[in-house]
Amino acid sequence: MTYDIAEPYGPLITSTLRLVTWNVWARFGPWESRETAIKATLARHDPDVVALVEAWDGQAERLGMPHHVFAGEGLAVLSRWPIERHEWRRLPGPEGAGGGVVFTEIAGPRGPVQIFTVALTWRLEHGAVRQEQVRALSAFVAELQRRSRPTIVCGDFNADPDSDEIRMLTGKAATAVPDLVCYDAWDTAGTGGPGHTWARANPWAAPVLWPDRRIDHILSAWPRRGGAGHPVHCEVIGADPVDDVVPSDHYGVLADLRY
Repeated sequence: MTYDIAEPYGPLITSTLRLVTWNVWARFGPWESRETAIKATLARHDPDVVALVEAWDGQAERLGMPHHVFAGEGLAVLSRWPIERHEWRRLPGPEGAGGGVVFTEIAGPRGPVQIFTVALTWRLEHGAVRQEQVRALSAFVAELQRRSRPTIVCGDFNADPDSDEIRMLTGKAATAVPDLVCYDAWDTAGTGGPGHTWARANPWAAPVLWPDRRIDHILSAWPRRGGAGHPVHCEVIGADPVDDVVPSDHYGVLADLRY
């Protein structure tokens, strides 16, 4: 096939898939009121797929999307389209560190979409553990992904964009798996500003005394034919209270990706 510098992926797809990833903070605080606020926020943004971290059993059904999977480590995926298969794996780390990933293949109307929803260990001093978890995550992605299908890696990485663990995924450091490099949706198509998902302005996050951080990410593998999987819009959601209740201690991330 001849390489066309003007259209290296062929004519670009103009339709999109809307994905939200969000750490919803388990059953902490006034979780029933927060769940109502989470549901209202998602309804306002009308995503096609939602990837949750720190979800709780039964929550997926109440959030009102027709197809859902609840897996280990509080990971859940909700979809307006059927979920054809899924697989969960624990990520390596010392006892109590936590960390897991759930793979879902979604039968969307324009072909399958592969989504890996991730939670990495949270402690600040666990950078080396997170790097080992990224190596295991990358091997899992390389094992299951099909290069003809959009592949999205998202969730709560507990790591800033300039951390070694995120740099391994975005090609700014040595990659964990050859040829596995992802675009950061916020860097590629963010609405501006720092994009913090852990913010001192959030009353649930403020007591922890951490600095503002961007630790929840939507990453997409190299664009497929037509640019499928390439982010065209990204924003932070969930910062606004619903009936005076902020939905979670994290803000969510929304991305529209070519599909």
